[in-house]
Amino acid sequence: MRNLTLKQFKTVQAIVSHGKIVSAAQVLGLSPPAVTIQLRQVEEEFQLALFDRTSDGMRPTTAGLAFVEAAQAIEERLRMLEDEMDAIKGVRTGSLRLGVVSTAKYFAPRLMAGFMKEHPDIDMRLAIGNRAETIDRLKNHDIDIALMGRPPKEVSVRASVFGDHPLVIIAPPEHKLVSARDISKERIAEEHFLIREPGSGTRISLEIFLSDVPGRIDDLGVEMGSNETIKQAVMAGLGIAFISAHTIAAETEAGRLVILDVAGMPIRRQWFSVMRTDHVISPAMATFNDFLMRKGATYLPLFGKLYPHAEAGEAAPTRQARRPARRPK
Repeated sequence: MRNLTLKQFKTVQAIVSHGKIVSAAQVLGLSPPAVTIQLRQVEEEFQLALFDRTSDGMRPTTAGLAFVEAAQAIEERLRMLEDEMDAIKGVRTGSLRLGVVSTAKYFAPRLMAGFMKEHPDIDMRLAIGNRAETIDRLKNHDIDIALMGRPPKEVSVRASVFGDHPLVIIAPPEHKLVSARDISKERIAEEHFLIREPGSGTRISLEIFLSDVPGRIDDLGVEMGSNETIKQAVMAGLGIAFISAHTIAAETEAGRLVILDVAGMPIRRQWFSVMRTDHVISPAMATFNDFLMRKGATYLPLFGKLYPHAEAGEAAPTRQARRPARRPK
């Protein structure tokens, strides 16, 4: 292994990404024979095949996937080394790759803007995806920090809470339950739900909430691919939805959606900042995480409107403090 070079790591990464020797060679600016030699040297070093040669292209073996995982970690560590050297020199720069689940896109841009105002020399990039996509980006070292509602179990991570994440049930203003109070779980379970895809954080929370209603989670509702689609469908009268309160600020203020007063709601979850445990914390990551701990909660929308008598960090609000938002007259 001492004979391995960074060029060989980049070569294998390129083959995995593009699937063919010729394509990898074009990206690397090398000839196909040169790429083949680099790959052969690595395989001889380990006495293992890194790829299966198929008619459809090069498919990484288990050994190949392990090699690419190491290549990604090395690439990430070199990038951090550059940031650390800048910090030692007193240069207040660096880079940060932030990944957020789709629900967080309603506040992540404002949060980023607040951070970049304080730290204009830190280069930030944002990747938005569903929970599975965000976890995959963590696995593949494609992001440094993820913002999500529940830390993943698939990756070893360190997670820090930076704010509350209330989940509520919404309906159109003309829905028959809008004026009802303390709606029972059994009664709300009779309604037609519009839900996110399997594996999404809100869907998992809804499944837990309705799990003690016999047979209800066997046919949970109609799946839709995004919060925006679900909100539009609810406004159109196609059903009700269980959704993050942080996604509906504009619609509740305008009276286009109403939060139903369901017993046991809102379900109060938390937002987490998540980093891999094997990820060395760069100065930029440490600076951003400190910003999140100090100010992150102030960028979360709708808190005061949902819980007028509560402050960030307090216990769950009382029944009087969580009446649904009224439609403006």
